[in-house]
Amino acid sequence: ITMAHYFSHKYKVLWRLHAVHHSVERMYGFNGLLKHPLHQAIELSAGTLPLLLIGMPLEIGALLGFSATIQLLLQHSNVDMRLGPLKYVWAVAPGHRHHHVKDGTRGDVNFGLFTHLWDHLLGTFVTNSNERPSPRDGELGIGSQPNYPQNYISQLFQPFK
Repeated sequence: ITMAHYFSHKYKVLWRLHAVHHSVERMYGFNGLLKHPLHQAIELSAGTLPLLLIGMPLEIGALLGFSATIQLLLQHSNVDMRLGPLKYVWAVAPGHRHHHVKDGTRGDVNFGLFTHLWDHLLGTFVTNSNERPSPRDGELGIGSQPNYPQNYISQLFQPFK
Protein backbone atom coordinates (compact mmCIF):
# COMPACT_ATOMS: atom_id res chain seq x y z
CA ILE A 1 0.00 0.00 0.00
CA THR A 2 2.83 2.38 0.85
CA MET A 3 4.49 1.85 -2.51
CA ALA A 4 1.19 2.36 -4.38
CA HIS A 5 0.80 5.59 -2.41
CA TYR A 6 4.38 6.62 -3.21
CA PHE A 7 3.93 5.96 -6.94
CA SER A 8 0.66 7.92 -6.83
CA HIS A 9 2.76 11.01 -6.19
CA LYS A 10 5.30 10.17 -8.89
CA TYR A 11 3.08 9.26 -11.86
CA LYS A 12 0.60 11.79 -13.22
CA VAL A 13 -2.09 9.25 -14.14
CA LEU A 14 -2.13 7.94 -10.55
CA TRP A 15 -1.83 11.44 -9.06
CA ARG A 16 -4.99 12.57 -10.87
CA LEU A 17 -6.93 9.85 -9.00
CA HIS A 18 -5.08 10.38 -5.71
CA ALA A 19 -5.58 14.17 -5.77
CA VAL A 20 -9.14 13.70 -4.47
CA HIS A 21 -7.61 12.63 -1.17
CA HIS A 22 -5.33 15.69 -1.07
CA SER A 23 -8.06 18.20 -1.92
CA VAL A 24 -9.02 18.99 1.67
CA GLU A 25 -7.43 22.02 3.29
CA ARG A 26 -7.92 20.90 6.89
CA MET A 27 -7.00 17.58 8.46
CA TYR A 28 -9.85 15.58 9.93
CA GLY A 29 -10.24 11.85 10.51
CA PHE A 30 -12.65 11.11 7.70
CA ASN A 31 -10.24 12.64 5.17
CA GLY A 32 -8.36 9.35 5.49
CA LEU A 33 -11.35 7.64 3.91
CA LEU A 34 -11.99 10.30 1.25
CA LYS A 35 -10.59 8.69 -1.88
CA HIS A 36 -11.44 8.20 -5.51
CA PRO A 37 -12.91 4.68 -5.85
CA LEU A 38 -10.46 3.79 -8.64
CA HIS A 39 -7.50 4.87 -6.53
CA GLN A 40 -8.89 2.96 -3.56
CA ALA A 41 -9.06 -0.15 -5.76
CA ILE A 42 -5.42 0.34 -6.83
CA GLU A 43 -4.18 0.70 -3.23
CA LEU A 44 -6.35 -2.20 -2.05
CA SER A 45 -5.07 -4.45 -4.83
CA ALA A 46 -1.44 -3.51 -4.18
CA GLY A 47 -1.84 -4.16 -0.48
CA THR A 48 -3.86 -7.35 -0.53
CA LEU A 49 -3.06 -9.19 -3.77
CA PRO A 50 0.35 -10.39 -2.54
CA LEU A 51 -1.27 -11.56 0.70
CA LEU A 52 -4.05 -13.38 -1.15
CA LEU A 53 -1.50 -15.10 -3.38
CA ILE A 54 0.27 -16.55 -0.35
CA GLY A 55 -3.02 -17.81 1.07
CA MET A 56 -4.21 -15.14 3.53
CA PRO A 57 -7.41 -16.39 5.23
CA LEU A 58 -10.56 -14.30 4.78
CA GLU A 59 -10.72 -13.55 8.52
CA ILE A 60 -7.24 -12.02 8.43
CA GLY A 61 -8.23 -9.94 5.40
CA ALA A 62 -11.26 -8.61 7.27
CA LEU A 63 -9.09 -7.74 10.28
CA LEU A 64 -6.58 -6.00 8.00
CA GLY A 65 -9.36 -3.92 6.40
CA PHE A 66 -10.72 -2.93 9.82
CA SER A 67 -7.21 -2.05 11.06
CA ALA A 68 -6.47 0.04 7.95
CA THR A 69 -9.72 1.98 8.41
CA ILE A 70 -8.95 2.79 12.05
CA GLN A 71 -5.37 3.73 11.14
CA LEU A 72 -6.55 6.08 8.36
CA LEU A 73 -8.83 7.83 10.86
CA LEU A 74 -5.93 8.22 13.32
CA GLN A 75 -3.49 9.27 10.62
CA HIS A 76 -5.69 12.10 9.36
CA SER A 77 -7.16 13.25 12.66
CA ASN A 78 -6.69 16.80 13.80
CA VAL A 79 -5.40 15.72 17.20
CA ASP A 80 -2.24 16.86 18.96
CA MET A 81 -0.65 13.46 19.64
CA ARG A 82 2.55 13.34 21.66
CA LEU A 83 4.34 10.17 20.62
CA GLY A 84 7.86 10.62 21.95
CA PRO A 85 10.26 8.26 20.17
CA LEU A 86 7.32 6.42 18.54
CA LYS A 87 7.05 9.35 16.10
CA TYR A 88 9.92 7.70 14.16
CA VAL A 89 7.94 4.45 13.83
CA TRP A 90 4.17 4.92 13.98
CA ALA A 91 2.59 6.70 10.98
CA VAL A 92 -0.12 8.77 12.65
CA ALA A 93 -1.29 12.39 12.53
CA PRO A 94 1.83 14.35 13.63
CA GLY A 95 3.99 12.89 10.88
CA HIS A 96 1.33 12.44 8.23
CA ARG A 97 0.33 16.12 8.31
CA HIS A 98 3.59 16.85 6.49
CA HIS A 99 2.37 14.64 3.67
CA HIS A 100 -0.61 16.93 3.00
CA VAL A 101 1.36 20.19 2.61
CA LYS A 102 0.20 21.90 -0.56
CA ASP A 103 3.38 23.59 -1.80
CA GLY A 104 5.17 21.63 -4.51
CA THR A 105 6.95 18.42 -3.67
CA ARG A 106 7.38 19.34 0.01
CA GLY A 107 4.46 16.99 0.73
CA ASP A 108 6.14 14.03 -0.95
CA VAL A 109 7.05 12.60 2.46
CA ASN A 110 5.65 10.18 5.05
CA PHE A 111 3.76 7.81 2.74
CA GLY A 112 3.48 4.93 5.21
CA LEU A 113 0.10 3.58 6.28
CA PHE A 114 0.99 1.86 9.55
CA THR A 115 4.70 2.61 10.00
CA HIS A 116 7.43 4.87 8.66
CA LEU A 117 9.62 1.87 7.72
CA TRP A 118 9.37 2.45 3.96
CA ASP A 119 9.80 6.21 4.44
CA HIS A 120 13.09 5.62 6.25
CA LEU A 121 14.21 3.28 3.45
CA LEU A 122 13.08 5.67 0.68
CA GLY A 123 14.54 8.75 2.42
CA THR A 124 11.08 10.33 2.58
CA PHE A 125 10.66 10.49 6.36
CA VAL A 126 10.35 13.87 8.08
CA THR A 127 9.26 14.89 11.54
CA ASN A 128 8.40 18.14 13.28
CA SER A 129 11.40 20.36 13.92
CA ASN A 130 12.28 24.05 14.18
CA GLU A 131 13.03 24.02 10.44
CA ARG A 132 9.87 22.07 9.61
CA PRO A 133 7.05 22.77 12.08
CA SER A 134 3.79 20.85 11.89
CA PRO A 135 1.65 22.19 9.01
CA ARG A 136 -1.52 24.05 9.91
CA ASP A 137 -4.85 24.70 8.21
CA GLY A 138 -4.28 26.84 5.13
CA GLU A 139 -0.99 25.07 4.38
CA LEU A 140 -2.76 21.91 3.23
CA GLY A 141 -4.41 21.00 -0.06
CA ILE A 142 -3.30 21.01 -3.69
CA GLY A 143 -1.23 24.13 -4.29
CA SER A 144 -0.92 23.57 -8.04
CA GLN A 145 -4.73 23.41 -8.38
CA PRO A 146 -6.24 26.11 -6.14
CA ASN A 147 -9.61 25.75 -7.92
CA TYR A 148 -9.84 21.99 -7.40
CA PRO A 149 -13.54 21.05 -6.96
CA GLN A 150 -14.74 20.86 -3.37
CA ASN A 151 -17.82 18.77 -4.17
CA TYR A 152 -17.04 15.03 -4.02
CA ILE A 153 -19.17 14.16 -7.05
CA SER A 154 -17.26 16.75 -9.11
CA GLN A 155 -13.99 15.37 -7.77
CA LEU A 156 -14.89 11.91 -9.10
CA PHE A 157 -14.91 13.32 -12.65
CA GLN A 158 -11.88 15.63 -12.22
CA PRO A 159 -9.21 13.00 -13.07
CA PHE A 160 -10.76 12.52 -16.50
CA LYS A 161 -10.80 16.18 -17.54
